[in-house]
Amino acid sequence: MKILIVMDPGILIPVQGYGGHERLVDMFAQAYQQMGHEVDLLITNGSTVPGCRVYGYGKVGFPPTKKDAQKAIFTAWRFLWKRRKQYDLIHNFGRLLYLLPVLPFKVKKIMTYGREITSGNIRMIQRLPHRQLVFTGCSTNLIERAGVTGNWHTVYNAIQFNKYQLVPIVAVDAPLMFLGRIEKVKGCHTAIAVAKATQQRLVIAGNVSPLADEQAYFDTEIAPHIDGTQIQYIGAVNDAQKNEWLGKAKALLMPIEWNEPFGIVMIEAMACGTPVIAFEKGSVTEVVDEGITGFKVAHTEGMIAALEQLSEFDRTACRQHAAARFDAKVIAQQYLSLHASATPTN
Repeated sequence: MKILIVMDPGILIPVQGYGGHERLVDMFAQAYQQMGHEVDLLITNGSTVPGCRVYGYGKVGFPPTKKDAQKAIFTAWRFLWKRRKQYDLIHNFGRLLYLLPVLPFKVKKIMTYGREITSGNIRMIQRLPHRQLVFTGCSTNLIERAGVTGNWHTVYNAIQFNKYQLVPIVAVDAPLMFLGRIEKVKGCHTAIAVAKATQQRLVIAGNVSPLADEQAYFDTEIAPHIDGTQIQYIGAVNDAQKNEWLGKAKALLMPIEWNEPFGIVMIEAMACGTPVIAFEKGSVTEVVDEGITGFKVAHTEGMIAALEQLSEFDRTACRQHAAARFDAKVIAQQYLSLHASATPTN
């Protein structure tokens, strides 16, 4: 099968720093290729993926300017119209509008959402003649909150588990960890409160948001607690550092205050054998399997109580269970199964 993967331009692949969908695009391009398929990509100029043909469009720069974003739409339209008969499957991680030229044609299309879904765009597209169009969201919670109609499926995000090291046993005094962008909705202040209430160490990793109100949040609610001993801030981390710190953590704390579509950090922790203790919001209920890969709690007191259960936690079983659900090869096959079962809508 010949597959085209499309992504908004702006971030180079392979990703050097932060990357959301870009990491997934790189991962699934390689997974599809390993499964015997021919893979082309329409992604940022200068990007490379081993074994795949890359058609570069759009320059590096995130977020793109309004002019560059509009230019990308017309470039994608020309590309897809010209090659509409060359592909068996178009897997789109970019804007839904990119698919406009190929909507009525028999090429099978998967439109994947990893962030909030704009229902107005969905309704507009569904009023147009279309065939073989499947929508996916990275959690059922995300799809249900959007209240959209159409051929929708939940397909979770993934990681390559072979890039993460299992740490089957950690020391009794191993630290807790908070990993993510330091914004109020991510709940870093709650993680600090939990660490202090239980007299445990906490390692905080992640970049501080450049927004003024989030910088003020860091300055007033986070920075005053950082002492380098009990509460340690190590800044943004690369992939190797993330693997190291997650592996030696007692647990990953995720006291989110918003409905996060899918926190990849959860499965990154699980890949190291590290349990996730998270507030039941967004995708947490679906991703964390109680007592196996972590604990779902409703409030700060519940998070504190969950820490008392860690002495019996099986870190090896945690990784094995998570890999069976979220490894890149597993999720890639789920996407291709959608392609196999997709049926025309008109």
